[in-house]
Amino acid sequence: MAHVLETSRTFLYANPELELPQIRCEAFKKLIKHRAQGQPVAYLTGRSEFWSLPLKVSPAVLIPRPETELLVETALQKIPEGVDWRLADIGTGSGAIALALASERDKCEIHATDISSAALEIARDNTKQLGFGNVHFHHGTWTDPLRGKFHLVASNPPYVCASDPHLDQGDLRFEPEVALTPGGDGLDAIREISRLAKPLLLGGGWLMLEHGWDQGPDTRQIMEDNGYADIHTLKDLQGHDRVTVGEKV
Repeated sequence: MAHVLETSRTFLYANPELELPQIRCEAFKKLIKHRAQGQPVAYLTGRSEFWSLPLKVSPAVLIPRPETELLVETALQKIPEGVDWRLADIGTGSGAIALALASERDKCEIHATDISSAALEIARDNTKQLGFGNVHFHHGTWTDPLRGKFHLVASNPPYVCASDPHLDQGDLRFEPEVALTPGGDGLDAIREISRLAKPLLLGGGWLMLEHGWDQGPDTRQIMEDNGYADIHTLKDLQGHDRVTVGEKV
């Protein structure tokens, strides 16, 4: 309702006697119908919030999850304030991770990639809306479009196992499948990014990957197989393995 009226929820609470214009009423009924069919609220309003940033979203991108804020927090713990590091966000989608980092480290140069042109259009719109001039977007597969060396590479890649029943439930039914699962055991993207990020990282640089709650041991093993050091996994607020970190030595 607040979205249809282009106002705040507070306004609605303060004006319970408000009568809707017919055109607004029809728009509200249409949204309710789509929501009853299971379509995510974020897609219906075209908006979502991440790291307190208002982001434009569409069915071309994943809806940013609160769990992914752990990835941002972990990266910020490694990036000192005031440095001009080069950072990479692989598979950026709406640009949520890149833009969250840009909001906290404005001197860093951030490069973000995605294979989807439609997703990059959303990400660029978000960057323009927020006014961040230190984020650069590139079209291509994983790290292919990137040049030069980086101090840190972060990614929330597709990691859902192809047989996971949740893919046919709830909001996931409406989100882009290519951004949810790479197929198979769900680890292929993690394997690829772990391998491809290694030559991009400076010595002492960090790779950070979000993954599923039960993929911590496998992700640590993949990083170990690729020669990373100081590998460790951080848990989300629910106590589940969520982000694994490795250092290039």
